[in-house]
Amino acid sequence: MSTTILLLSDTHYLEWKEVHKEIKDLMHTVDITIHCGDYTRLAVIKGLQNHSRRFVGVHGNSDPIEIRKMLPYIKIILVEDLRLGIIHPAWGGPPFDPTELVDDFPGTLDVIFFGHSHELLDKKYNGIRYVNPGQGYSSFGVQGTVALITCQRGDLSVQFLRLNEDANNE
Repeated sequence: MSTTILLLSDTHYLEWKEVHKEIKDLMHTVDITIHCGDYTRLAVIKGLQNHSRRFVGVHGNSDPIEIRKMLPYIKIILVEDLRLGIIHPAWGGPPFDPTELVDDFPGTLDVIFFGHSHELLDKKYNGIRYVNPGQGYSSFGVQGTVALITCQRGDLSVQFLRLNEDANNE
């Protein structure tokens, strides 16, 4: 048996109707939708909650106070014998070393899913795998991306997908 995850972050949409059609379609094919923060509007969270089989999310540094009160700063879930940490660093500013993120979590983790940098990353440091799905929208000449994750018996595979810029949103 395996568990599939749609991993996204930094969507920065204002309304649910703006969320990319491919994201909406993918949500219906996976077991869990995980968002690593920076939704910027409550309507986007409500859409994710209402249309996902299971939704897990944390707040980001660009999220307003209502979202910060609703969602945690960090979240840890267990999937297929993997301890997954989810975070969006609260600080803004220059690039950072992803290994700094481990200090925000209690206990040992297998994987840290994170947002904020808007840059794809799938790399292992000191026994922990770090995965960033990039930004879930296209802007400033940067194509939107998400990650499809498959977890099976303590193993994890990552596939990055570029969102089609020509796709019609609903």
